[in-house]
Amino acid sequence: MFPTTSPSIIVFDVNETLLDITHLEPVFGRVFGDRLVLREWFAQLVLYSQTMTLSGLYTPFGELGVGALRMVADIHQVNVTEADIAELKERMSTMPAHADVVPALTRLREAGFRLMTLTNSAGSASPTPLQNAGLNHFFERTFSIETVGKFKPAPETYRLVAEALSVETSDMCLVACHLWDTLGAQAAGCRSAFLARPGNAVLPATGVPLPDIVAPDLTALTDRLTGVI
Repeated sequence: MFPTTSPSIIVFDVNETLLDITHLEPVFGRVFGDRLVLREWFAQLVLYSQTMTLSGLYTPFGELGVGALRMVADIHQVNVTEADIAELKERMSTMPAHADVVPALTRLREAGFRLMTLTNSAGSASPTPLQNAGLNHFFERTFSIETVGKFKPAPETYRLVAEALSVETSDMCLVACHLWDTLGAQAAGCRSAFLARPGNAVLPATGVPLPDIVAPDLTALTDRLTGVI
């Protein structure tokens, strides 16, 4: 499973890892005539969140998301209305959990793992997307990068969780379906597990570390973590 003992703390990314971002597709289908522009928008959102951190700047993830929508609309030469933006915000706050999430979290909690989340999104919303998805009760703590004003994969974001829990980063395993997130976690000293959600894959290039576990979904990952396989 892991090269040494299994970490006792599992830290989950939220957007796309736990919550299904295809819930946002209708906005992109209507505005752009192509639901798959969602992937272009999300890639730009991630790119510019990381660029802001590397440049020593910070703007909340939600505001960057709106800006990225306007930018992609300009690229495609389409119009975005305030109603479109309002719908995107509403859908971002109400994304449902993937079908494998509740059964997997139930099994992991019953197996004795401590479960946390770490997200680039704001943690001050009420109710939070996790609460709206009915997942909040599974987690001992939920963390947002807004506490440090840096986006993942900055090492400060993972250390934030370790310091708050008074543990070493090596005691934690970061679960995400984005390789840039697992790479950042590994660089900060965490273990990592990659979920190959549709639209995501590992990067087969020299010098790019592989995650400790690669799994097709949370069910398979939970089997690995609990020693079923």
